[in-house]
Amino acid sequence: MSTGTGLTMASMSTYAILGCGSVGHVVADELVAEGKDLLIIDHDEGRVEALRDQDLDARQGEIQSEDVAAEIADRDVVLILSSDVEANVAAIRNIRERGDEKFIIARASDPVSGDELTDAGADVVINPSTVIADSALRALESGELEYRARQLTEVIDDTDNQMAIRIHRSPDPDSIASAAALKTIAESRDIDADIIYDGEIGHQENRAFVNLLGIELVAVEDTDGDDYDTIALVDHAKAGEPEEEAGADIIIDHYEHDHDHESTFTDIRPNVSSTSTVLTKYIQELDLTLDQAVATALLYGIRAETLDFKRDTTPADLTAAAYLYPFADHDTLEQVESPSMSAETLDVLAEAIRNREVEGSHLVSNAGFIRDRDALSQAAQHLLNLEGITTTAVFAIADDVIYLAARSKDIRMDIGKVLEDAFGDIADVAGHSTDASAEIPLGIFTGIEVSDDNRETLLELTEEAVKKKLFEAMGVESSNGNGS
Repeated sequence: MSTGTGLTMASMSTYAILGCGSVGHVVADELVAEGKDLLIIDHDEGRVEALRDQDLDARQGEIQSEDVAAEIADRDVVLILSSDVEANVAAIRNIRERGDEKFIIARASDPVSGDELTDAGADVVINPSTVIADSALRALESGELEYRARQLTEVIDDTDNQMAIRIHRSPDPDSIASAAALKTIAESRDIDADIIYDGEIGHQENRAFVNLLGIELVAVEDTDGDDYDTIALVDHAKAGEPEEEAGADIIIDHYEHDHDHESTFTDIRPNVSSTSTVLTKYIQELDLTLDQAVATALLYGIRAETLDFKRDTTPADLTAAAYLYPFADHDTLEQVESPSMSAETLDVLAEAIRNREVEGSHLVSNAGFIRDRDALSQAAQHLLNLEGITTTAVFAIADDVIYLAARSKDIRMDIGKVLEDAFGDIADVAGHSTDASAEIPLGIFTGIEVSDDNRETLLELTEEAVKKKLFEAMGVESSNGNGS
């Protein structure tokens, strides 16, 4: 019943247009085509006569007069569309002074006049020049995407044997999902493709992601480069190997690359937050039917890169996610996002809690010696939930390397820059403003040769030095004592 009532109310709405120049005329035509009850008032008598000749209910009047406000008292929606902003403001005030509960849409000429119309009581303000610019940009984006999609498929179609889709070392969900989407595009062109990775699939969520969705990945050591005559690098900038980029035919990423590249097809978009967003746009443009697993992977890739839409999210990311949502398996997504915690991860978290040092809202902790490096990122994320903590950094030693994972929810801090400032001259640093990591060669950092006999000594030296550098980069002083 409620739906029927809503439809009845909508169909009973009556409309008035005050000021019917070129903009008003277009709106009037649309409303009449939809069968709306429309009254038009304009100051130009000749224009009014022309509107009447089109069988429109048009009357002559000065829209800023109180008489006009009285004349439209029975109208539910009023569109004030003249090019005279002062007259528009006066018309709004006359309507509001009568106490009439109307929905008012008013035309502005610039942001300042928009504020005046809003202050006068307009519910919605439109600026025709902005609307036209937005429409032109959307048309440009659509045309550019169509052109890029055609270029991409031409490169894929030139494949004689097989395509290799390379993703960055120890890939994350965005990298894997993007590659799965490109493989879908290749298969739609009857081209076989392998998704090839280096390193290991770390982090429990990433392993759950691959296993639950059944995404087939091939380790680089199990491949023969001669088998592939088309090479694609997808979400690969984190690896940053110039020799790999030099031989690539396709590069698609959302990070800028540090090296010049001469690939046949390149689409690098730092203005979006995930490569999954870019590939989703291609899937849409090519009108491909998405496998549920790939749709789920792409949605998770976007959510992971944007911290569930809480970090650097753009309109393109949101529209891509909205497109994917109906096709995704949400039960599987829930399993991916909530994997069981391994015993070692629990041990690392316990050690990090025990050794934490807190300065203000910043927490730094040493988790000792570890085997599972990905346990550090989970510990850093869990510690961020402690009351009063906005930034965490957890480090540990494995294979003669200091591994560090950091997280921040402090909008004033760029944790990636903090790690770069603290260790950029001696470490490999990667990450975002809210999520970053570093790998520091142990011997270089301490100046002491690493051996089995001095590992505990190195751990003590490392703890003191790492904490000091981190707190300095964060802008606070370390007390070298355990916090609470």
